[in-house]
Amino acid sequence: MHRTVLNRRSQRALVLATGLLTQLCVAGAYAAAPAGEALVNTKCASCHSAKGDGKWDRISESRRTPEGWDMTVARMSFAHGVKLSHDERGAIVKYLSDAYGLSPDESAAHRYIVDRTPSVVEHPENKLIGDTCARCHSYGRIAVQRRTEADWRKLVHFHVGQFPAIEIQAGGRDRNWFDIATGEAAVELGKVYGFESDSWNKWKAQKPADASGSWRLVGHKPGTGAYEGTATVKRTGNDAYSVSMTVRYENGTSEQLTGSALVYTGHEWRATLKSGEREINQVMTLADGGRALSGRWFESGYDAIGGTLRAVRADGAQPTVLSVQPAALKAGTRGRLVINGVGLDGDVSLGNGVKVLSVAERSAERVVVEVESAKDAVTGPREVKVGNARSGDALKVYQRIDYVKITPDHPMARVGGNGGSMNKVPAQLEALAYAVGADGKQGTADDVLLGAMPAAWSFDNLNKVAAEMKDAKFAGRIDQTGLFMTNDAGPNPQRKYRTNNAGELKVTAAVKDGTRTVKATAPLIVTVQRFNDPPIR
Repeated sequence: MHRTVLNRRSQRALVLATGLLTQLCVAGAYAAAPAGEALVNTKCASCHSAKGDGKWDRISESRRTPEGWDMTVARMSFAHGVKLSHDERGAIVKYLSDAYGLSPDESAAHRYIVDRTPSVVEHPENKLIGDTCARCHSYGRIAVQRRTEADWRKLVHFHVGQFPAIEIQAGGRDRNWFDIATGEAAVELGKVYGFESDSWNKWKAQKPADASGSWRLVGHKPGTGAYEGTATVKRTGNDAYSVSMTVRYENGTSEQLTGSALVYTGHEWRATLKSGEREINQVMTLADGGRALSGRWFESGYDAIGGTLRAVRADGAQPTVLSVQPAALKAGTRGRLVINGVGLDGDVSLGNGVKVLSVAERSAERVVVEVESAKDAVTGPREVKVGNARSGDALKVYQRIDYVKITPDHPMARVGGNGGSMNKVPAQLEALAYAVGADGKQGTADDVLLGAMPAAWSFDNLNKVAAEMKDAKFAGRIDQTGLFMTNDAGPNPQRKYRTNNAGELKVTAAVKDGTRTVKATAPLIVTVQRFNDPPIR
C-alpha cells in the first residue's frame, strides 16, 4: 500500500516536472497573469513566514535560474498541495526569477545544465562539493544556485528527509556523509556559491534591456550544418515578446519559425517557436545591453536534436562578421564563400593565401564571393574583413585533414517509445576535422579545428560481451547525418535473457579528404529510460 502511494506521487511529480520547460517557454499567457509578488504573499506566505521588507523565510535566502524556481514551485504543488493555475505559477516563477535570480556571470560556466546540452562529462571545480553532492545529480545543478550557508545546510536536512537512503548510496558509505554535508561542505557551499554577490548586486542595479527589434543570426545545427537568418522581435507585454524567425541552412534548406519569448532576470531568454509541426525551445542569454543573444535551441522532447545560435541587432549594430560558410577552405582549391554579418560594406579581405576572384552577391548582411586559395597557403585561421567589419577566425585554411574526432566525446542514447511514457533519446554525432599545427603533433595546443565535415557513419559491437549479446543488431540505427536513433524500450524476446535493447557500441566516422579517408571511432552507450528527468538534472 505504501509503495503504491509513493509510486502515484512519483508519477504525479513526473508529469509536473516534464511540463516545466514548456511552462517556462510559453510566454504569451503570462502577460495578463496576476502580480507575482502578491501571489507569493497569498500562496506562499501561509508556510513561509514574512521577514519584513518584502522578504520571506527560505524564499529570500536563495537565488536560482527560472528552471530552478519552477522546479521549486512545482514541488510546492505536488508535495505540499499548493493550488496554482498555469498563469499563477508562471507569474510566481517570473517574480522569483527577477528578484532572486543569477547574474549572467554567475551562470555562464554551467549553461550546459540549463540548455540541456547532451552527453556533457562534468569536471567539478570543487572536489569537496563534487564528492559530497554531485554523486547523485550533476554538479551543474548545484552551481546554478546561490544560497546562504544556513540555507545550504537546511537543504542537506531536506535531502535526508526526502531521500532517507542518501547516506548509504554510492560515495556515502565510506565516510560520515551527513556530518561532512552539514559541516565543512555546507561552509564551502556558502563560500563558493553564497547568496551575497557583487556580480548580482551590480546586475540588479542595471535597467532591463528591451529585446524588441530586428536581429541578424547565425548558428550551427549538428547533423545539418551551419545556418544564417533573421528574426523580428516585438514586445507584447512585461518582458514578453512575439518572435518571427527565418533560418537558411548551408545545405540549401530553409524554415520559418514563429512563437513567443519571455525574458527572466533581465537576461534569461526562454522561447517556444513552431516550425510546421515541430516545436522548438530556446534557452539563451540576452547580453551586451540587449544587443546580443546567444545560446542553444532544441526540439521539444528531444534535447539532442537542436543547435547553437548567436544573434546581434541588425539595426544600428557595430559592423561585424558573424560567420563564413563554409568555414574551412583547402589550400590549392577554388570555391564560393558566404560571409554573414551586419554592416558589410567595403572591400573583402580573407587573409594571406586566399584571393577574392569576384563578388557574386552583396548586401549589408550577406556577401558571396568566389575565391581561390594558394597551394602553399599556411594552415591556420584567417581574419575576414568586409570594410570595417571583421572576425578573427571565421575562416580556416588547411593543407590536409590530419585527424578526426567524434563529438560528443562520450555520447549516450536511451531506448524509449513502444507505447511508454518516455521518448527515445537519440544521439546526434558529428565528425570534427583537425589539422596539426606547426609542431606537427596531433592533439597539442596549436592544432586547428576545421569544423564538422560530412562523414560516412557506421557502428559495430564495442567489445566481446556486446558481440555475444548482439548489441549492434538490437540497439538501434544510424543515418548519414550522424543521428543515432535507438530501438524500442521493453524486454525483447528475441534477445538473450529477453533483455532490453540497450547496448555498447563502437561508432565509426569516415571523412573524405581528396583521395584519402580519415577515420575516427568513439564508444556509444545505449541505455534505459531516465524516468526522473527534471529540467535541471
